Amino acid sequence: MEGLGYDVVNMADHLYTTAPFPMMTALALATEKLRVGTFVLNAGFYRPALLARDVTSLRDLSGGRVDLGLGAGYVKEEFEQAELPYPTAGQRVAWLGHVIEHMNEHVPDVPILVAGNGDKLLTIAAQRADIIGLTGGAPITADSDPLADRIAFVRTAAGDRFESLELNIAVTSMPTDDSGRPDLSLTRRFLPEFSDEELLRTPAVLSGSVSDMADRVRELRDFYGVTYITVQQQHAEVFAKVIAELR
Repeated sequence: MEGLGYDVVNMADHLYTTAPFPMMTALALATEKLRVGTFVLNAGFYRPALLARDVTSLRDLSGGRVDLGLGAGYVKEEFEQAELPYPTAGQRVAWLGHVIEHMNEHVPDVPILVAGNGDKLLTIAAQRADIIGLTGGAPITADSDPLADRIAFVRTAAGDRFESLELNIAVTSMPTDDSGRPDLSLTRRFLPEFSDEELLRTPAVLSGSVSDMADRVRELRDFYGVTYITVQQQHAEVFAKVIAELR
């Protein structure tokens, strides 16, 4: 990943997959410039002081190359498997705010990314995080632009600190061959109500040639102010060609 031009490698936080902190430590020790981070930790799995201990240890081992991505958690079955109560949506968001507040106070030098789409979560992110992970939501049409609406909401909630925030989009689908057509199965998992053509108009999908995808990334930057693009592991080699064209 470092050789392909990526700036950050992020680990997910789901049960029965790789544990994020051991893997991030291995990645950090195997690289020189690559940042390591989480996209995103389920805040409901953690107690703030214990999480801060892990984060500061990794910060020191990596020479400060750590980003902390946090979310409210949404998979009820994972809470049950971890033998943890599954709080209401409001309670999960409130706990996320509590965890962020602790990190802001005790680990202020580690950038915090918060990803989500709801008003309460984005308000907390706008007021306390450094990086805002936007889902983009529904398709962009001539009459509706959900991504622009969410960014406008963040701008209002952030007030004067908006200009210091970085905006992120997680791309879930892109072509992996010369057809220009992406495999939309992952995107459809989150947006099952839309047709293929509608999914192609969501911010989470890139399509066309490498040049087309590079142009779309430039549009996200120049029109929306999105400067942080996250892609899936299976897309890393393909998107490296886009990175090369952008740079």
